[in-house]
Amino acid sequence: MTSPSPVATDSSAVPSYRTKLPSLTGLRFIAAALVFFFHATFSDPPMNPFADQSWEEGFRWLFSKAGWMGVSFFFVLSGFVLTWSARPGDTLSGFWRRRLLKIFPNHVVMWAFAMVLFAGATTPVSAWLPNLLLIHSWFPQHGTFISVNPPSWSLCSELLFYLLFPLLLRPVLRIKKRALWVWAAAMVAGMLAVQLVTDFLMPQHPPTPEGFGVSLWEFWFGYNFPPVRMFEFVLGMILARLVMTGAAPRVGIVPAALLCVAGYAAAMAVPFLYGLNLMTVIPIALLICAVARADIEGTRTVLRGRAMQWLGEVSFGFYLAQYVVMYSIRTSLMDERLFSPLPAVLVLLGFFFATLLAGWLLLVCVERPVMRRWARPAARTTAPRDEEPQPVPALH
Repeated sequence: MTSPSPVATDSSAVPSYRTKLPSLTGLRFIAAALVFFFHATFSDPPMNPFADQSWEEGFRWLFSKAGWMGVSFFFVLSGFVLTWSARPGDTLSGFWRRRLLKIFPNHVVMWAFAMVLFAGATTPVSAWLPNLLLIHSWFPQHGTFISVNPPSWSLCSELLFYLLFPLLLRPVLRIKKRALWVWAAAMVAGMLAVQLVTDFLMPQHPPTPEGFGVSLWEFWFGYNFPPVRMFEFVLGMILARLVMTGAAPRVGIVPAALLCVAGYAAAMAVPFLYGLNLMTVIPIALLICAVARADIEGTRTVLRGRAMQWLGEVSFGFYLAQYVVMYSIRTSLMDERLFSPLPAVLVLLGFFFATLLAGWLLLVCVERPVMRRWARPAARTTAPRDEEPQPVPALH
């Protein structure tokens, strides 16, 4: 019987140890919260609960780029963590099985809730079926790539990352230490090239229904089309190599976080397309490296606390549940009612904790049971004499 192809066999390129990086788990929730507050600013669909126009506009302005930054963080972190966690002896089938089990059960549950609560009556099969299969971001129709449970669009990109990761890992591990920064810069240059192509070559009409100030084609190609997000994922892989080899920049967590704030401010100032991920990706990269290095060196961080670890574990379910929770409550229970500032803030906090509850339920009722039951292959009672059983790491 032939064994599955290994994900990576060049063990000489991989350090003999892997320090756990719990602070990155805590940081994950901050990114998910940014996406949450971004979606809460929407007036169409009616998420924003502020009746006072100045509060409504201020809230929308403050978090206007938060969603873009949070998603970019997830894409970079995904490449970093998968590369950091890779082991010689892992197999393609084992890796792909774990990644599919990680995202599809939660996605299917929230897809079903969205279809029952609001999307089923208005979403045609040409939209809900691609959404269910997580291929909807490959279609340039707005009613398809933003359909059913809108945050699920990013999972289309993640699926592409998982498909290509085993093919990319070996070349990335073989990059010479002195060339890593060149390749990291090339990924950022690729992101810039995407937005230049989008700006100058994509059709200028029709406009996006959300009123983003760009065309539907520009928004789809420059942000939602999965291949263009590969640059962030591969950048994350290269960052992991930089940390592994000790070539990562010596930037502290606080300075890196301040650079993220500066990058966010820059994203609010530049034209829309260039504020989607270009202004924030370098600060995000520096922050991920700084947090990872703090864990490697044993530095205590707030992100390593029990509360932040729990929030990090819940973050994926929180991310997938946020739109369904907010939209259902706002349209069904609140009848889109608006509130004065203090009650509106309390409403937002209610949304936040309701989404946390939904994320926790997904974690304990769906994600963990599925991963425990099917993520690892069934143990063999007797290993063949000429073959040692290979450990299969959990690449979370």
